[in-house]
Amino acid sequence: MTARPTPLDDAPELCRFGAADLTRRYADRSLSPVEVARAALARAEAIQPRFNPFSHLDPEGALAAARASEARWLAGAPRGPLDGVPATIKDIVWVKGWAVRYGTTSVPAVRAEEDAPTVALLRAAGAVLLGLTTTPEFGWKAVTDSVLTGITRNPWDAGRTCGGSSGGAAVAAACGAGVVHLGTDGGGSIRIPAGFCGVVGHKPTFGLVPAYPPSPFGTVAHLGPLARSVADAALMLAVMSGRDLRDWYQCPWPVPPLLPLPETPLRGLRVAVWDAPPRGRVAADVQAAFAALCDRLAAEGAVLTPVTLPGGDLFDLFRRHWHTGAAARLAAVPAERHAVIERGLRDVAADGARLSAVEVIAAQAERAAFGVAFERLVAAHDVLISPAVALTAFVAGEEVPPGSGLGRWTEWAGFSYPVNLAQAPAAVVPCGFGADGLPVGLQVVGRRGADAAVLAAAAAMRGLAAG
Repeated sequence: MTARPTPLDDAPELCRFGAADLTRRYADRSLSPVEVARAALARAEAIQPRFNPFSHLDPEGALAAARASEARWLAGAPRGPLDGVPATIKDIVWVKGWAVRYGTTSVPAVRAEEDAPTVALLRAAGAVLLGLTTTPEFGWKAVTDSVLTGITRNPWDAGRTCGGSSGGAAVAAACGAGVVHLGTDGGGSIRIPAGFCGVVGHKPTFGLVPAYPPSPFGTVAHLGPLARSVADAALMLAVMSGRDLRDWYQCPWPVPPLLPLPETPLRGLRVAVWDAPPRGRVAADVQAAFAALCDRLAAEGAVLTPVTLPGGDLFDLFRRHWHTGAAARLAAVPAERHAVIERGLRDVAADGARLSAVEVIAAQAERAAFGVAFERLVAAHDVLISPAVALTAFVAGEEVPPGSGLGRWTEWAGFSYPVNLAQAPAAVVPCGFGADGLPVGLQVVGRRGADAAVLAAAAAMRGLAAG
């Protein structure tokens, strides 16, 4: 059988290694962080014309960081398992000295005066920051195109969307332009592009990864890793997790250990199966790939139980949270600049601005009740699984599939945003391919704080799907 082409097929060998492979070679001096950084930068430049995943590259800064890492490895004093590993940051997170643009032309490009907590932690761990990855305007939708950077395209088929809003990060991961990639997720923005691009993405338990400045989209917004392997995503998450006093929303609990990931035998694993999103239907080829994975799990001895999510109209509940966040985001932009903002974002913000304070408070109470019910549902099982997205990647440059009759991205992303409302950890891993040859993703969800268990189960299920 002919092997399926992948986005890594034309990548040089140095761009295919994971973090553990690289650091092992740094330690035995068979590789240098400098040559790896050069290869990653060259790969980024090579894929940019085809897929457009980067809004900014910093070769000078990356090579300076790589030389400093090389010196540490030669001295036998690396900072840890990410020292010298190429990384990227979504163009919505502050990086000191870089002009973070949020995918918009409505605000001026101002260089950040300090690193966001995640960036500071990655830098302290010795990661080599290559540049910024693309996002739609203010990260508002689940596809990646903007007036600032244009369309970011799927690495499996450049005519299709890569998903969003962390689309550039997913493309960079799939193509080998860096090893670990920082994304954000307010309604699926890590997991959707991970599913569409055939990589791994993890939305952590809310508060596990510190955030600053706080997102205008509030407590549905998370930061987390994208990578080509669960091991690399877990390593990045472990580095970025912890307490930062700039994040007032964090609970000052001790951070549960993430590494090493626990052993997760599939036999006897209690798996809740969620296969119906709040709105719309699952495409037949996605359902087939998901059902095949469920059959393999059952054959391995997992105990599968079909479930439905608690709560009422989760689509509308998320709308009330997300649209008011959009209204808050636009309120911070001078009114005379609103005309250059994408019409869809302006419409969503206008809808949010019409909600009264009483309606917003009621939405918060409704969300709290859903969160309790969701936590109880997941606590009755070891993990919950679902398709990552109800369909495979559609045409690039559109918010919804043309001819679908859908109005907003939330109508096809229903497996994502309920988990944001619940603030639960969720990982997406590849789960096969659709009829069009494009990736299908599997989502694994767990109890708050159980990120290690979720990642371990996701790794086991990815291996099963690959088998």
